[in-house]
Amino acid sequence: MKCALVTGGSRGIGRAICVQLAQETDYHILINYQGNQQAAEETLALVKAQGKTAEILKFNVADKVAVDAVLGAWQTENPDAVVEVLVNNAGITRDGLFMWMEPNDWNQVMDTSVNGFYNVTSFFMQKMLRNRFGRIVNMVSVSGVKGTPGQVNYSAAKAAIIGATKALAQEVAKRKITVNAVAPGFIKSDMTAELDETELIKNIPANRFGEAQEVADLVCFLVSKKASYITGEVININGGIYS
Repeated sequence: MKCALVTGGSRGIGRAICVQLAQETDYHILINYQGNQQAAEETLALVKAQGKTAEILKFNVADKVAVDAVLGAWQTENPDAVVEVLVNNAGITRDGLFMWMEPNDWNQVMDTSVNGFYNVTSFFMQKMLRNRFGRIVNMVSVSGVKGTPGQVNYSAAKAAIIGATKALAQEVAKRKITVNAVAPGFIKSDMTAELDETELIKNIPANRFGEAQEVADLVCFLVSKKASYITGEVININGGIYS
């Protein structure tokens, strides 16, 4: 059984990626979530509506013990399952000016994005190397590429993942494993729901927010055979706001 795991797969961009992977590939979809079980079950139903198989896995990517326990138990129950595609999508924001930023707001964002990437990717890395195939897509952000005021923590976390993407890609390329990052700009989702869209689109050349579906289409391209010579790249999808 060949599988694709999407962390933070229950809502927004993560959900769109799960559904699109179900449409375009034959992978068994592993939908990770941390807190919102109802949203995860809705995503599961949407994937199954595509005629594909899927399951939900509950763990906090920032908690290595939990990651190892849940994924280890899943692997034991499914000894023939091979995770070929990993989309590191889980992320949180704790926005605020740096001068007033509490340690917890810094640590939680770094833990989820940076340590979350390490915890989940390291679980599968040796397996992918032995299998001589893999597709890793790390969801970053325009904030990690250009920096966004009010998001020093988030910008730092996503910039760290960009560096990790480029380095890891070089380590594993010989084994037909690609590692790329996708950097969305303003995409309609829960994370951007409270932003003033009318004001912000004045700065976006495309004159609109992006759709989660558009990001999902890009991720699906990167995990396909068509993208096998693309690795170590950061692909911006932001309507021209920062190109």
